[in-house]
This record gives sequence, C-alpha cells and structure tokens, in this order.
Amino acid sequence: MSLYESVIIARQEISAEQVEKLADEIDLILKNNEGRTEKRENWGLRTLAYKIKKNRKGHYLLFNYECEPDAVIELERQLRLNEDVLRYLTIKIDKFSNEPSIPAQMASRDERQIRTEQKIEGESGPSQDNSDTNPVNEDTKKQETQGAEKGES
Repeated sequence: MSLYESVIIARQEISAEQVEKLADEIDLILKNNEGRTEKRENWGLRTLAYKIKKNRKGHYLLFNYECEPDAVIELERQLRLNEDVLRYLTIKIDKFSNEPSIPAQMASRDERQIRTEQKIEGESGPSQDNSDTNPVNEDTKKQETQGAEKGES
C-alpha cells in the first residue's frame, strides 16, 4: 500500500456540518476500498487566490491516508461527481508527518490568541466612566457652582 495526501476545497455555502459529512464520506470511501486514514484536518473557511466557479472562499480539508492506487482513483472519481467539491489535489508521499500542518498550526495559534484576548477583557471588565471620580467633571462642577453663586449675588 502507498501513502497519499489529499487537499480538498469545498464550496463556501455549505455549513460546517456538511463539511464534516463530506469528510466522513471520504473516510468511508477509503475504508470501503481497504484504505486507512492516518490524519484528517479541517483548515476551515479560507479565501481563495482566485475565483473558482464563482466562489471567493472555500472550506479546506486535508487527508493523509494509506491505500492502494485503485482506491485513489475511486476517491477522485467520487470527488469529481460531488457538486460541493471545487478542487482537489492528491499526491503520493514517502512518509506521514506526525506534526500538524502549517495552516492547522496557524488556526490553533489564532484561536489561542482570541481566547487570550477574551480572557484579558473578562478580567479587567468593561471600563465605566464614573463622573464622581473623573477630575475633569469635578472642575466643571466647581465652575458651575461658582457661576451660580455669582449670578445670585
């Protein structure tokens, strides 16, 4: 059996559940053809370099799998028939990488940064402007009270 890596781009209009369903279908095709999925990554919705079938964005999926060449032919045939798939690319590789791919690392880094920012905002809480503690407002109040006293005299 040979080792393969495939990247699949699905239409932007489909939901996250439909993307997972598509990934499950790909897994099933491989299992039915005696293949084994080693790694499966969802890179999320990303902007395309150019329009593909009037789409500016697409859901990216990465698969690392081991199977016979006939299974790859069947998988690519099924991907061509699926209307939700914009593009796919399959390459033969020498060995699998245990590390997450670069886009997956970037996505996890972005998620960590967002969580950290939300945590910092939650700790400090929203800033409230209390007019009693604001020195500018105290000066304004003093001037108003002095002007009111002068006007009465």
